[in-house]
Amino acid sequence: MTYCPTCGRNPCRSPGFCAECAKTDAGEIRSILDDVHAFLGRFVIYPSKEAHDAHVLWIAHTHCMDAWESTPRIAFLSPEPKSGKTRALEISELLVPNAVEAVNMSPAYIFRKIGDENGLPTLLHDEIDTLFGPKAKENEDIRGLYNAGHRRGAVVGRCVVHGKKVLTEEISAFSALALAGLGWLPDTLLSRSVIMRMRRRAPHEKVTSFRRRVHAVEGNKLRDQLAVWAAGAVKEMTEARPVMPDGVEDRDADMWEPLLAIADAAGEHWPKRARVAAVTLVAAAADREPSLGIRLLSDLRDIFGQAEQMTTAVVLERLTKLPEAPWNELKGKPLNDRGLAVRLRQYGVKSRTLNLGGESRSKGYVREDLHDVWKRYLAPAPPSPEGSVTSVTSGTSLDFQGSKVTDVTGNEGYGTDEGGEKSTEKSTAVADVTDVTLVAGYRGDAFPELPDCLRRAPKSNGQPRLCDNCGAPGDLNPWNWPNRPDGIVLHSSCEAPWFDSEGRGNESQ
Repeated sequence: MTYCPTCGRNPCRSPGFCAECAKTDAGEIRSILDDVHAFLGRFVIYPSKEAHDAHVLWIAHTHCMDAWESTPRIAFLSPEPKSGKTRALEISELLVPNAVEAVNMSPAYIFRKIGDENGLPTLLHDEIDTLFGPKAKENEDIRGLYNAGHRRGAVVGRCVVHGKKVLTEEISAFSALALAGLGWLPDTLLSRSVIMRMRRRAPHEKVTSFRRRVHAVEGNKLRDQLAVWAAGAVKEMTEARPVMPDGVEDRDADMWEPLLAIADAAGEHWPKRARVAAVTLVAAAADREPSLGIRLLSDLRDIFGQAEQMTTAVVLERLTKLPEAPWNELKGKPLNDRGLAVRLRQYGVKSRTLNLGGESRSKGYVREDLHDVWKRYLAPAPPSPEGSVTSVTSGTSLDFQGSKVTDVTGNEGYGTDEGGEKSTEKSTAVADVTDVTLVAGYRGDAFPELPDCLRRAPKSNGQPRLCDNCGAPGDLNPWNWPNRPDGIVLHSSCEAPWFDSEGRGNESQ
């Protein structure tokens, strides 16, 4: 028989409290949260005040697990050791019910600990990077358990042997979970977690030295106070339907509902602080390294610009030349056409045979097929500033591979000569993109009969040749250009602006 730890008289099921004590202390949640907040702040330096508030509310929610449909994981992650992750778990262990420190535990042990008849445990799993990190072996059993365990009713099935019989059993996976480790978690766990991006203390940031034998009594007293409140608050929390702030929806709303319900019950400053924390931490969690699939879609949107189609060869060339992009080193090799096709096929995007003008055909991709996945998986692209060189003339359809272009006549390119006077030479008008196709290999050796003198070739007025984009002299690169018998010459920095402003976007590198 277990007796109430508060009064010591009335029997109750551990770790609960008798109804009499629970009723007496049910209205003290606000002051308890404030005390927990102060206790945590003595030992842990949080990355933000919102993270501090979220940790307090997460600890409180572990005492009322019977009320929730979903339980958020809380993840203390950092790029380097000695950033306060383990300390945050050590302090949490004093404050949560039935704490189980899961380090180097077998999946079978964790499964049965969650299904323990003595009450739901609160799992505190440190060094999670050894379980899911890049050098760790796959741990699909534990990953599956932690993924499913955020939702009430989730179970894991196992076979057990009783004598000569093999029987099946289902073990509940629902439990509160705190994680700590280096780097990141698998995306499936990240989406179920409140993320704390821990960092090392700065020289001016001071904490109280934690000694469990000294501070455990104070922490356990706060734990018992939370448990007393929770014993009388299950019905209220079960019926709570907190209003979500803008930007917190779908799974994020599931994760934050218990924390906001507790904040609303506490009243005064807690509801506002909890919602600020929700918006802030949800936004911070979204600002993480995207999956390779999402990165590919984003980079494709960038390189397509206003193009309606693009050959696979040009797509791969442009992807591998993006700064800080991973496409030039995927497992030691650059992305190829097969890899590109496989990655895009999972989003329902397939290559097509493109008409490049005349009888020319090539495999590639079209904007029409990509537009829907861009809209579904990526945030809206910022609009181009009015008048920028990347804006598109009304009625113009641009691409990089030779489809028709109309309404690009009348463009005028003015530069300045060496004396600063404006040049009156106009760029030649073009009505069809097949007239402006650049042949691969023409950049830099477009004029083999003039291997080095093009940069100094005299014009009809005897003056040195100037950049066709800015009108200034210098180290110029030659380009073959339709309807320009002498071609064009451009500074390296002027090449992209020239192609954008001319509405051709058809450079060949």
